[in-house]
Amino acid sequence: MRARTKRLYAVGAASLLVLSSLGLAFVALGQRADLFYTPQMLVERGQPEPGKRVRLGGFVQSGSLDYGEGAELFFTVEDGSEATVRVTYTGITPDLFREGQGVVATGRFGESSDLFEAEQILAKHDENYQPRELRDLQAAPAS
Repeated sequence: MRARTKRLYAVGAASLLVLSSLGLAFVALGQRADLFYTPQMLVERGQPEPGKRVRLGGFVQSGSLDYGEGAELFFTVEDGSEATVRVTYTGITPDLFREGQGVVATGRFGESSDLFEAEQILAKHDENYQPRELRDLQAAPAS
């Protein structure tokens, strides 16, 4: 075999390996991707299939927190538009979770309802966040 033919086979084999690895990565990431929706996007595009895991983001609407039995919590997510989504969550919420605060909820829409059933709640904070411990130290007068 000539050197030129060997190089052509080597380049072809390397290209095949690279394309195969890219294809596998694309398939693996596609199966694990959590799509992010805002209430406005849900109005425009419609709800995802029931049972499909998605992320819902926005702000906790003021006056919407409603506590059920045990650790069950109901609240409404808004995004500055007219659209809102009602969310239910059972569990302990993050310390930063409150009305008017940014939130990202991971979960699913129910089969026959518009209620979003959250499995995980992440509270977002602004750039001025300070832990309670440091806030208390700054509030105390220096001696």
